[in-house]
Amino acid sequence: MSSLVVSVALCLVSAVCYAAAAIVQERVAASNEDGTYGPLRRPSWWGAVALTGVGAGLHVVALAFGPLSLVQPLGALTIVFALPMAALLVRRPVGAVGWRGALLATGGLAGLLALTGPARAESLAAGQRPGLAMGAVAVVAVVSLAARWVRRPVVRGVVLASAAGIAFGMASVFTKAAAEDWTSHRTGALVPTLVTIALLASAGMLLSQASYRGAGLSSPLATVTVVNPAVAAAVGIAVLGEGFRYGLPGGLLALAAGAVAASGVITLTVHDSVRREGRERATPGRVGPVGAGEHPWGPRTPPRGPGASSPGPGTTPYGPCRPPRTPAARPLVSARCARK
Repeated sequence: MSSLVVSVALCLVSAVCYAAAAIVQERVAASNEDGTYGPLRRPSWWGAVALTGVGAGLHVVALAFGPLSLVQPLGALTIVFALPMAALLVRRPVGAVGWRGALLATGGLAGLLALTGPARAESLAAGQRPGLAMGAVAVVAVVSLAARWVRRPVVRGVVLASAAGIAFGMASVFTKAAAEDWTSHRTGALVPTLVTIALLASAGMLLSQASYRGAGLSSPLATVTVVNPAVAAAVGIAVLGEGFRYGLPGGLLALAAGAVAASGVITLTVHDSVRREGRERATPGRVGPVGAGEHPWGPRTPPRGPGASSPGPGTTPYGPCRPPRTPAARPLVSARCARK
């Protein structure tokens, strides 16, 4: 078996692990009623963490057997695997719009990564790492705080997923730097780099978990899948001297691929938002949101005061009299109505 086949197989298994972890995370978020840190007490959430770790490990091993230009685009298959797995495991229908958005996001990301090449790639110098780490933490914090002012759950989930993708992407950059330090026997900056990786990876995991609450599966997962490698590629171009293949035409094609990936994420976001609003409108017994101190079917106390009108025959201060719902007692009038 050739090393290329081994690399492809490892990439596919890694994508399946990432997809399974995302499905478990979304299920934990949907059923969590124990506050912000409730998922930490769920064994299933730790199972998702383990699946994510296995997927990341397989991805790193795949890089040892195959070129970066092949391994990175195949990592974008996570969203393609997650949708049918969710339909099979948790009975979640995908629909034509969901598939279209997923394929647009995956195809655009694969094209973007395929056009990014290490033309004159450099190592991340030890002096650059503190500033890059502080900048990454600041950006992740700002994007996470911005999600607090977003009211729509699906859009808020996408914003949190963007913060998670930034954290994961920067963790990938520092992981590459740590691997180069290890192979080159440069241990001076290795420990601070490992601490930075742990901090960014933990933040990404917690933010991705928060992004699934009320937002469904597809749009947050597509956002993380696109933002993570896009951020890593942007840092590689801006800091490490990487570039686009084929010069200016390659750069223009990369911009077009990025636009396609963004359109896929937007399609999934709008689709999930419309589906959520449709479910809320279809909820029986609820026309709109219930205010504080308000009963869902009207006021709980009768009107009082000089201007309050007395109930007429066949009515009560709480509304018109209705017979009990028991079939045998339907012709009868309740005792409260009889007194009127």
